[in-house]
Order: sequence, then structure tokens, then C-alpha cells
Amino acid sequence: MATTDRTDDRTPATRFAFSTLGVPGMPVAEVLQLAADTGYQGVELRAHPEEPVHPRLGARERAAVRGQFADAGVEILAVAGYAQVAAAREAAGEEELARELAGLVDLAADLGAPYVRVFPGGGERPAAEADADAARRLAAVAPLAAERGVRVLLETHDSHRTGAAAARVLGLVGHRRVGALWDVLHSWLGGEEPVDTHAALAPHLGYVQVKDVASAEERTPLPLGAGTLPLAAALATLGREPADAHGPVPAPEGTYDQGAGGWLCWEYEKRWYPEAADLPALLAPGRAHLQRLLDRPAAS
Repeated sequence: MATTDRTDDRTPATRFAFSTLGVPGMPVAEVLQLAADTGYQGVELRAHPEEPVHPRLGARERAAVRGQFADAGVEILAVAGYAQVAAAREAAGEEELARELAGLVDLAADLGAPYVRVFPGGGERPAAEADADAARRLAAVAPLAAERGVRVLLETHDSHRTGAAAARVLGLVGHRRVGALWDVLHSWLGGEEPVDTHAALAPHLGYVQVKDVASAEERTPLPLGAGTLPLAAALATLGREPADAHGPVPAPEGTYDQGAGGWLCWEYEKRWYPEAADLPALLAPGRAHLQRLLDRPAAS
């Protein structure tokens, strides 16, 4: 398979989004104005009841939100849910999780978002048990996701923070509508090199979450480039589509989601660190920093 070079003038530019985790409780209209003012093409919506957009919204409210984004020319990149697919559950919990996953898929579809984010949440369970449960649950929601035109992405997080760990689950699922979200903080915390994370996730990768922190112990969010995360190394892996990016999961029209023309989403965890600097003033410089990192391979 031929590789795709980002320096080709015909290659679409990487698109930028930010998560509403960085602007807790901000009304949709203000989020859209912020995106327009700072040059972001998309927004990842934190789907929690304390936010303006969540699974309990009715059909009319969902249509209104979708209309607001369409009118502003800003895309809803993803619905960021909190379902934990690798957690231990009894029968009642299994049914509750299935409803939660279906609700997130329906919300994303109603809003016109291509992705749903879910967590592993396997805790200290034996890896084989956690992997098997996660794969079974994700496979169960895959037909609904396919019907509604949504991809469910397992984030590199907590019990499955490395690309290798997430890929174990996704390989068992083997469905195009179930993929991966690469959170660069958690793969780094897991001790995995960016090139290895990308190699593991490339057959499944939807998009990438970026952020920056001072250290593994001090995780208060920082402006992009002010911390220690290997953002340059992570972004450098996206310059060319690996020859084996499609793996066992067929990708439509000979493409995979991430890479040149894909999405980078800044997840600034202001909700969990209220003492952190406010995000709005950081957004434009952060986007410029990411663009400089993306341009480095072409310049060299």
C-alpha cells in the first residue's frame, strides 16, 4: 500500500478541536464563539449531566444543538462519554451498561457526531477477563453504531492506557465501527513510546487527544508545549500512514481516520483542576504550537 505524505499539496490539513472539559458548563453558543475566534474546526462534547449536552436531552434539544453547530460551521467531533466497558459487572450492571452505550451512540448520531468516547475502567482485574468483557460489550454495540453511522472509540486510559493494551481488546472485536482514541498522556504514563503506540493503534485509530503536564506526578494541565509530554514525537507518527494501518479491520475506500486530514483534540482538564489557568486565552497559541509541530517534518 502506498504511504500518504503530509507534504503533498493535495493532502488535507489536520483539523483541530478542543474538549469542553476545559470550559466546564459553558453554554453551547459561547463554546461555538470560542471555537470560531480561535481557529478550531471542531469540539469534543463532554457528555455529562452537569454539561449543557448529555444523553438526557430530548429530541428537540438535540436538534437545536445540531443546528447551532451547523450554523456556526463548527463540527461536533465526538460525544465523550464515561461508560467503562472493561469493568466487572453483575447482570443488572450489564444491562445498565448496554443502555448507556446505546444512549451515547444515539446521542452522537442525533447530533451528527462521528465518534463516541468510552473508557476501559478495568481496575485491577486480570487482563484476560477485562479484555474479554470489554470486547464482548463493544462488539454488542457495534451493529447499532454501524446502523447510526457512528464509531465507538476506546480511549487509552486507566487499565488499558497503552496502545498495546487497547489493541488487545480491539483485535478481539474486529469491527470497523469500534476503534481507538489515543490519549497521549496515558500512553506516556504507561511507559510506551509514541511510535509504538501508533503502530499498535493504527489499524483502529479514530483521532488523537493532546495535552501537556509538568510530570507524571504533577498533572495540572499546562499550555501545550509548556510541559514534558512527547507531543512532537506523537505528532510525527501521524505524518505517514503505516503500510499495515488497516490490519484485520477493513477500512472504507482505502483510508484510515487519523493521519493527515485527521483530528487533534486538546483535552484540557480544567474540570478536574480548577486552579489551572483558564483555557480560552490558551487556545489560539495552543493551536499554533500544534501546527508548528506538524510542520516540522515538512520543513526538515
